[in-house]
Amino acid sequence: MFAEERYNRIAGLVLSEGRVGVAELAVRFDITKETVRRDLALLEKDGVLRRVHGGAVPAGNASTSELSLTSRESRQQPQKVRIAKAALAMVPPTGSIVIDAGTTTGHLAELLTAETREDLLIITHSVPIAHEISRSYHSLELIGGRVRGLTSAAIGSGTVSQYNGFRPDVAFIGANGVHAQFGLSTPDPDEASVKSAIVHSARRVVALVDSSKLGEETLVGFAALQEIDALITDQAPHEQLASALAAADVEVVIA
Repeated sequence: MFAEERYNRIAGLVLSEGRVGVAELAVRFDITKETVRRDLALLEKDGVLRRVHGGAVPAGNASTSELSLTSRESRQQPQKVRIAKAALAMVPPTGSIVIDAGTTTGHLAELLTAETREDLLIITHSVPIAHEISRSYHSLELIGGRVRGLTSAAIGSGTVSQYNGFRPDVAFIGANGVHAQFGLSTPDPDEASVKSAIVHSARRVVALVDSSKLGEETLVGFAALQEIDALITDQAPHEQLASALAAADVEVVIA
């Protein structure tokens, strides 16, 4: 295979699969790892991908990159619905819960509007989720603050302070990355502060994260694996992350 053809095929694999490994590419194309690394360096220089430890991801997958709420709604939608349905089983019949901003957590809010649970208080800083819950039978506590347009979520010191004053029974949170060492992360520091406050306030923390975010690191870590009680996702985590989750005593639910 000519180098140019291999270069184009690697570019296609990165875009279609989201992540490629050096060892995997070496076997696939029957070349040395050094040759793979040279190819990846050229592709990075051309803006096609970004090199990470052990391989590469598409160029848009920088630690600070983040899609808008509208753009994310159509991605991994069947998986997110399955995750939300599994999360519904963890919602207590009475008491209080926090629903974090996000698309997967948004599906959980939609499911809850169809249910009547006695004396259930739902706390959120997400404008779309608050609107969804306001149409249901549940009690709603809307946490205020400056609304970030990209995610339609309240942020800032006032938002964090309000969450610090609560002690909910269960918090359902989202994340842009779940990593064996780095834990749960998100690209925006202000959103990370709010998520951290939620994690520290709740008696039980359940992370709703689709498999495309497993093994990923974004800019700001907001919770160690030891700080969450359960992870609901749509595929089994890879070996390294699975081992780290087990060591942290995190219940993993595959939806």
